[in-house]
Amino acid sequence: MPRNIDMTALRSFVAVADSGGVTRAAGFLNLTQSAVSMQLKRLEESLDLQLLDRSMRTISLTASGEQLLSYARRMLELNDEIYSRLTAQEYEGVITLGVPHDIVYPSIPHVLRQFNCNYPRVKVQLVSSFTTGLKAQFARGEVDVILTTEDICGEGGETLAEVQLEWVGAPGGAAWRQRPLQLAFEHRCIFRKAALEALDRAGVAWEMAIESEQSRTIEASVSADLAVHIMLSDTTPPYTESIQHGGALPELGSKKINMYVANLDQGTVVKELVALLRQAYSPSRSRAANVTELHAS
Repeated sequence: MPRNIDMTALRSFVAVADSGGVTRAAGFLNLTQSAVSMQLKRLEESLDLQLLDRSMRTISLTASGEQLLSYARRMLELNDEIYSRLTAQEYEGVITLGVPHDIVYPSIPHVLRQFNCNYPRVKVQLVSSFTTGLKAQFARGEVDVILTTEDICGEGGETLAEVQLEWVGAPGGAAWRQRPLQLAFEHRCIFRKAALEALDRAGVAWEMAIESEQSRTIEASVSADLAVHIMLSDTTPPYTESIQHGGALPELGSKKINMYVANLDQGTVVKELVALLRQAYSPSRSRAANVTELHAS
């Protein structure tokens, strides 16, 4: 007798594998944490396999989970293709979305994937730049929707979340202990002023060791333990980590993630993209999984 895999549970499994936690996955799927946990449990019971390793502080896949993940992606891709080919055919066109470099991950790929499933004939052109550049493009009518990182929300904008700034360095690095403190920043980074003012107020000597127009250059320098940087919490790129400085570096405050939409009357597709962005950055969902969550799954 043939058995069927629960596609909803399979989607939750892939979301957890991609996002690294049940809480994040629940936010992307617009489900409760308990619902995702139950779906994972049901999937494991139906296959009589342990798919997730819950022994560590972060979720990882077992060997069986890694094998299933490959199949799951293909099944969901085919499922979504069937659905999208047979529905929403009346919508087509191009939407330009602008997002600052430092908040593209982890949310934007999930938003784009979901939007593409819903509206396969609509192309989202992603523009990644600094907040100042994006606001200038928005003012010229070159982008339809932008996200920004700012101290306040400008006229016509909507604050999606307020996120703490944190010091970032190489994993296990020692650059943060040096004095003068070695800094790495892009020339137009909107966080730069906040970092320098905080250091001056705290009386911490600093030196701008690395400057660049490219975010990748800054990330490489920080990961090499040549300098430190600041970023929004939960947006730390690979090969870097939040610095646990124990008060040796000053607190940095927070920034607002704002959204500006050129024309709310553009129709269903723009409103759908806006709704997905609201959901992805909603402050109502936790931005990190904790130990209790991992064992609840």
